[in-house]
Amino acid sequence: MSPNLKGAVCLVTGASRGIGRGIALQLGEAGALVYITGRSQGDLETCGSEIKARGGEAQTVVMDHGNDAEVEQLFERIQREQNGKLDVLVNNAYAGVNTIFTNMGKPFWETATPEVWDSINGVGLRGHYICTVHASRMMVPRKSGLIINVSSGGGLIYLFNVAYGIGKAGCDRMAADCAHELRKSNVAMVSLWPGPVKTEMIQANVLDNPNSPSKSKATFEDGESLEFSGKAVAHLAGDDKIMSKTGRILLSADLAREYGFTDEDGLIHGDMKVIKNHLVHAGWSTLASFTPSFLRVPNWLLYYAGYKF
Repeated sequence: MSPNLKGAVCLVTGASRGIGRGIALQLGEAGALVYITGRSQGDLETCGSEIKARGGEAQTVVMDHGNDAEVEQLFERIQREQNGKLDVLVNNAYAGVNTIFTNMGKPFWETATPEVWDSINGVGLRGHYICTVHASRMMVPRKSGLIINVSSGGGLIYLFNVAYGIGKAGCDRMAADCAHELRKSNVAMVSLWPGPVKTEMIQANVLDNPNSPSKSKATFEDGESLEFSGKAVAHLAGDDKIMSKTGRILLSADLAREYGFTDEDGLIHGDMKVIKNHLVHAGWSTLASFTPSFLRVPNWLLYYAGYKF
């Protein structure tokens, strides 16, 4: 059953396209009022129109999350228009995708500094922290709220490049440490790990690219739709026991099993705990074909995979 978020005020940063758009659509479909931010007015208006068509309400905010003054103005607007009410913040705005693709395969010392770092972790790790501060100033007095950092498994093991991994590990640690301080105010914060997602960028640069490595294609061919993580966020927002999850890293596929939702085709895709998927990604397709899909990596093994001592 879909959650009922009627009356909830949500903010999704970076909702013009990709995962942010999918999250905003699902929150709107659940009945929430959703503030959506991004730099493309056309894409935001398209997303806003679809939110309204699904029964939600949208407020589009064209802005740059790399501009601190604009970020402050965003939260001042929500404070003013919603009488201080903000139920959910989803930190998703990210400006480093193009930088990741253009620097793929280069060691960190051969990339432009500080441009690569700032592109990946400016509107990303830094921006998430600033938005979290502003949102907390609204949520703490009300003793209620949920903040979600959209992160990835790149915070656990090497993925794409050094700056990316540092940023995602930082997002995860931010959620854990902020949750520690927010707990006494009944405000929850978590880090969400989607699996591989068929974003517009992935579709163009990987799946539709004849020169894309076969391993990359195999990984994303079984990827999540744009709205799968949105369903996860909507269920988290509607969970009256969300404080039991605060400070944790949550995987979209795990949440699908817990809350009982699936992707648009009725399946769960891109589960990073499914051993079969790891075998495919490693290029062992024959062995993968004999491996049952129900065999999954336990949480304790994931923990030790990132253990640094």
